[in-house]
Amino acid sequence: MNIHEAITEFLEYCEIEKGHSQRTIVDYDHYLRRFEQFAGNIRLDQIDLETVRRYRLALNRLTDAKGKSLKRITQNYHIIALRAFLKYLIKKDVKTLSPEKIELSDTEARDITFLDGDEVERLITSASGNALQEKRDRAILETLFSTGLRISELVGLNRDKINLDRGEFAVIGKGGKQRLVFLSDRSRDAIKSYLGTRHDLDPALFVRHKKIGTSADDKPGRLSARQIQRLIKLYAKQAGLLKKITPHTLRHSFATDLLIAGADLRSVQQLLGHSSVTTTQLYTHVTDQRLRDVHRSFHGKRRR
Repeated sequence: MNIHEAITEFLEYCEIEKGHSQRTIVDYDHYLRRFEQFAGNIRLDQIDLETVRRYRLALNRLTDAKGKSLKRITQNYHIIALRAFLKYLIKKDVKTLSPEKIELSDTEARDITFLDGDEVERLITSASGNALQEKRDRAILETLFSTGLRISELVGLNRDKINLDRGEFAVIGKGGKQRLVFLSDRSRDAIKSYLGTRHDLDPALFVRHKKIGTSADDKPGRLSARQIQRLIKLYAKQAGLLKKITPHTLRHSFATDLLIAGADLRSVQQLLGHSSVTTTQLYTHVTDQRLRDVHRSFHGKRRR
């Protein structure tokens, strides 16, 4: 079996046996074909640390049409895919390089944008009208902040799956994993108010409606991720917020709000649907902020 065939077999394994999302499979295909292009018709037992070292050097020197280099985290994605591929080969008793011998590069800490309590309130209350579309937008903003849903998870919601009496529902996240999320009283009330005004039979929780000031209806159906991104940008502008705010900003705000209030990291990991607590640790900068506030409030009082 040559490397091209082995990669194809690995991608099929990811699809059928591992149940990875189509997006993950497409990404793995892109990263591994790039390694195949670099290594040429190499035998699987010829893949060694020197081959990987030269490949990483090539990735680090790779530039696009504008002369921009690959970000360090993107380079790591290539190596993560390669390690997964090698792990699969080892599992199939194919002689090749052990993936444990390949280390990931250190990356710069991500700069996470989140909103404080006042900013969240300004954003959500900027959607305060009684028109059907405004009720929908208020419900969307309340739901995003209450649940920490990813945008793809939000647009996929159907109203018959939302238990408004219990204020909770299950959602299928990355990798087909199911988790339970919870609605605050405000988000539950906002959804009830919105649904109580709707008269269509569309199963989607959030749908397109007649635009204000027009006589023609939009095409009926589920709101797209792009449409939700645009409406959040609109309300951020109306609220006078200068930060670049996206649906994911509300997910970040959900996580930091919990941590600041004292929630433990493992619980936040489960609520966000992170497969590893390492990902959730990106939010620990807020605990650093809490320590800074404690220091400012209590340190040196006897000297004042």
